[in-house]
Amino acid sequence: MLAALDRLDTELTAAVKGDPMSRNRLPLAIAAVAGLILVLVLRSVFTGNDGADSGDGDSPTGPREGCIGLNLTASSEKAGLLGEIAQEYEDAGGSVNGSCVDVIVTTKASGGAEEALARGWDEAVDGPRPDVWSPAASTWLALLREDLARTDRPSLLTDENQSIARTPLVLAMPEPMARALGWPDADIGWADLLELATAPGGWAAKGHPEWGQFKLGKTNPMLSTSGLAATVGIFVAATGRSSDLTIADLADREIRAFATAVEGSVVHYGDTTLTFLANLQRADDAGQGLTYVSAVAVEEKSVIDYNTGNPTGNPATAGDHPPPRTPLVAIYPAEGTLASDNPYAILDAPWVDAGKRAAATDFLGYLLTEPAQRRFTDAGFRTAAGEPGAALRGSQAVLLDQPKVELSPPAPPVLAEVRQIWTEVRKRARVLVVIDVSGSMGEVVGSAGGQSKLDLAKTAASEALADFAPDDEVGVWAFTSTDRPAPEGIFTELAPIAPLGPNLDRIRTEIGKLVPLNGTPLYAVTRHAVATMSATADPSRINAVVLLTDGRNEYPPDTDVDGLIRSIEVSESIPGAVRVFSIAYGQDADLDVLRRISEASRAAAYDATDPTSIERIFTAVISNF
Repeated sequence: MLAALDRLDTELTAAVKGDPMSRNRLPLAIAAVAGLILVLVLRSVFTGNDGADSGDGDSPTGPREGCIGLNLTASSEKAGLLGEIAQEYEDAGGSVNGSCVDVIVTTKASGGAEEALARGWDEAVDGPRPDVWSPAASTWLALLREDLARTDRPSLLTDENQSIARTPLVLAMPEPMARALGWPDADIGWADLLELATAPGGWAAKGHPEWGQFKLGKTNPMLSTSGLAATVGIFVAATGRSSDLTIADLADREIRAFATAVEGSVVHYGDTTLTFLANLQRADDAGQGLTYVSAVAVEEKSVIDYNTGNPTGNPATAGDHPPPRTPLVAIYPAEGTLASDNPYAILDAPWVDAGKRAAATDFLGYLLTEPAQRRFTDAGFRTAAGEPGAALRGSQAVLLDQPKVELSPPAPPVLAEVRQIWTEVRKRARVLVVIDVSGSMGEVVGSAGGQSKLDLAKTAASEALADFAPDDEVGVWAFTSTDRPAPEGIFTELAPIAPLGPNLDRIRTEIGKLVPLNGTPLYAVTRHAVATMSATADPSRINAVVLLTDGRNEYPPDTDVDGLIRSIEVSESIPGAVRVFSIAYGQDADLDVLRRISEASRAAAYDATDPTSIERIFTAVISNF
């Protein structure tokens, strides 16, 4: 087989040309682009991509002639609702100084928006420049102040930024599991979950061996508010007190060991909680709601959304899916938890003139009226003052007297250090990247300066490798069809699975040599990639395949997609289950099949039908690790 692979490697590289990669980038530089089209977000969320704090924005239509146009960039869990409230404001005749006001709501990940504002907003890649920014939590405002001050740039924020709604971070757990821990009467915290996560028999310690090991769903704190809040909560729990975190706390070995142990129970990470909630909904549909994940760190509002059958929380999709068989309930960590306070920040920026400031202030006043606040509480938020409304009062899944301890956000330097240390304590990954080099990858992308789809993909893949840690294990295959049988005739191994650090430059060089060749043996290469990874899976790591393709299966010897799906369906009882994160690249990619593949493995499919989005998409994919 190795000899055949060598022959294929020779064939693949016969006509190559050098493509050196010299650009460096910060981990969030590409995440800044996380968002231009909300429709794509919602579609990719439910194929497993985006979510409660990841987002992209609907292309706005612009203000009516003669009206003040106010651009409001919001976190995606409330953007749809804000859009509806903005329309109601317009219908009610919202105006200032005799001019009508049109509020144009777009959505962008809080982390991505913070990075974009910190480096200088670029409308070509970041979307409409905000006049008002409403991230999920004020922690992002603190980080923006810190980043701007560190680079000696003027602040874009005023001292006071009004909250428009609140929702605390909770651990959403399937109700039977929560009751096994003593919910709703017991005080349950991160320390209890750590004890369960490290118990040799997992849930057997609570009398339920059929549930397997404890598994945590947690998003990436570089991008997601819930992920950042959960990470802060874990560190606070490790201190044994509920006071403010300090830099000294974060340097403590025992505290880091606690955090490392909790992170070790993570199924995988991600840029959104909706990946977990959508997967959990599909597992519940299949009668497997107690096998996929034991708890997910989300906002309280998301528990309400999930239990109504609408994990996105988007009003437009309400009622499309029935409530789950096994509902989630909210656990409020006993050590304390942060709240998402949804600040309304009118930017103190040159492009926000007096008219826009007046319009922003007027719309804020409307958001704080009783009818608008009721719209928030009907959607599962608490009011700006923290009071629950009908949705929470009518739910048995939440506890209205909780959280008993609400943590204060750490100081900005501490927040920055939390994110840095997370990169050291997070669960490590074992990932095989599989790249399509079929002939269609040579198509030129008109808006990319003459570059081909493969050119863009090579750059994106090479740069995304920087988001892995040096001790993450990464391998790379390139695949296309030849006249030889599988597996030798369908892929070449550019780099075996091995620690990335010492191999990074060589892998980038090999990726840079790729050229487009023949057909697309999509099913066969997926089958072999998953089998290879499963045979050598490491239960202590996140085991995954990242599959990029721009086409449909073109390999007659293997056309059995149903058999493929059956072969890769994840058995959650098997430690080290391999998940397939797929990327549908270009207009001709088989998104439906890739969605089926990723959903079968309880992972996520990503929509990159616009080839120029591939850098953003690759960054979102790597955020799962």
